Formats: sequence, structure tokens, C-alpha cells
Amino acid sequence: MRDDLLLIQTVDFFTPIVDDPYTYGAIAAANALSDVYAMGGHPLLAMNIVCYAMRELGPGPLQAILQGGYDKVVEAGASIVGGHSIEDREPKYGLAVTGLATPGELTTNAGAKPGDVLVLTKPIGTGVMTTALKRQEAREQDIAPAINSMMALNSPAAGARQRFDAHACTDITGFGFLGHAFEMAGASGVELQISAGQVPLLDGASECVAKKLIPGGLLRNKHYLRDRVVVDAGVREEICSLLYDPQTSGGLLISLPPARADQLVATLQTDGFPHCLAAVVGRVQAGVPGRIIVQP
Repeated sequence: MRDDLLLIQTVDFFTPIVDDPYTYGAIAAANALSDVYAMGGHPLLAMNIVCYAMRELGPGPLQAILQGGYDKVVEAGASIVGGHSIEDREPKYGLAVTGLATPGELTTNAGAKPGDVLVLTKPIGTGVMTTALKRQEAREQDIAPAINSMMALNSPAAGARQRFDAHACTDITGFGFLGHAFEMAGASGVELQISAGQVPLLDGASECVAKKLIPGGLLRNKHYLRDRVVVDAGVREEICSLLYDPQTSGGLLISLPPARADQLVATLQTDGFPHCLAAVVGRVQAGVPGRIIVQP
């Protein structure tokens, strides 16, 4: 917009992944806001995107969905200024979000440098756990860690990242941990080495994989990355599967100098981010651009 001011635009919406409409609205809003945080921006305005069958479902669930989204946007310090709705038999909800950043705040997925380490700010496994819920293999109270993680904004992680000289950042959503890591590796022209055993997992996620509660997105991600990821034979199968698991409102993957990584992790674990399980999960190295090597 000016030499000292950048505009960020993003949009995201999806079908319900939990039964409670308020929780669904809050998760969808947190997910839509995440791209602004990943780029180092500050959410300013949001507009509702709503698909809903009013005659079949009545106004009550819709009011709860919108309230969940509204409360999450207010928590982010932004404002909902309107939106658009259409009749649709299958509910869908999300936001179009406008954010602001200065050139000094902006972080893309293209700046990872050899020698950097990688920090992940939330555990993975929301895809398999919400699949368990959809298949009635779990109740919402059984996947509470996943719900709490999805509802948590990435603003604390984004703010901490600014203080520790991050070179690159992306949020982890539908393409899974490895899919978004691949995008960072390719955009940065580097190779990533991932320590699978260090990647934080949601409680119960491994058990969901063992029960074959696998979302279709996990299999599509694995197929897409089949020629781009090299997996060491010592990596456990259930952990390997979770690295492809499509996430909803996942954490940030941050590339930064090694000297600052431990400080960032310590800050996130103690500085008002209760659902954070931040950990160093890998490193950046020169090699085949875009390749990812997964080790135990």
C-alpha cells in the first residue's frame, strides 16, 4: 500500500469437523486467521463466508457458528465487517481476512537458509482425530486436546517469532506437515532433514492411525509427495503417516538460526500459549532443492 505498509489477503472455509456449532465456528475462524500470522501480519478485518440450510437446520446452529467465529476474531483484535451467505444442504463456514504488515515484519516460506533449524509450534494429528469423531469411534470429549489446539490462535507464536530473527515461516494445514515443509524447501531452494521422533503429536493420534482411522487427505498428501520425501527405514509407520496428516488450524513451522531456536521454544512453552508443544523438529541444509529427508 505504501513503502512502509503491506496488505495481506487470505480466505479459508470448510465443512464441520466437530459436532458443536460454536466450536466449529471458532476453529474455522482460527484456521482462516492463521495465514496472516504465518506471514508476520496483524489481522484487521474479516468477512463471514456462510453456506447453510436454514429450513432444515433452523437459525440456532447458525447463530452459534457465527458467535464462535466472532469471538475468535475479537480475540485476534480484528473486526467482522460483513459477509455473504448462500443456501446449501451441507454447512460451510470460514472467513476472508485482511491483515497488515510492515516490510520488516513480513515473513514468507521462501527464506529458509542452510544451517537453520526448524521449530514446530503445535502438535499434529488433528486429521486422524477428527476422522475418529466422524466415524463415531470417538466423542468430542475424547479428542479435547485436538479441539483445544485447533481453537488456539497462532498469534503468540507469530509474535515470538518476530523477536528471534526467523528467516521463513508457514502454517501447517491441509497439505500436512510434510506438504508444507516441502513448499518451504522448494521456495527456499534448500533440503530439509526432519527428525520424526521430535515432532510433537496430539495424545491419541498414534492410536487413531493404528485403528486405520485415516482421512482421505492423508493418502492424497502421501501420494503427492511420493517422489519428494525420502523416509529412513527406522521411522515408525504410525509416525510417518502422521507427518502426512492434513491439519486444521495447525501450528507454525519456523526456520531460524540455531542460537535462537531454544529461546523461541522456551518462550512459547511459558509465554501464554497453553496448547503449545513447540519443539525443534529438523534442520535446513544445502542439498537437493525441495527434497525432504525423514529420519527417526
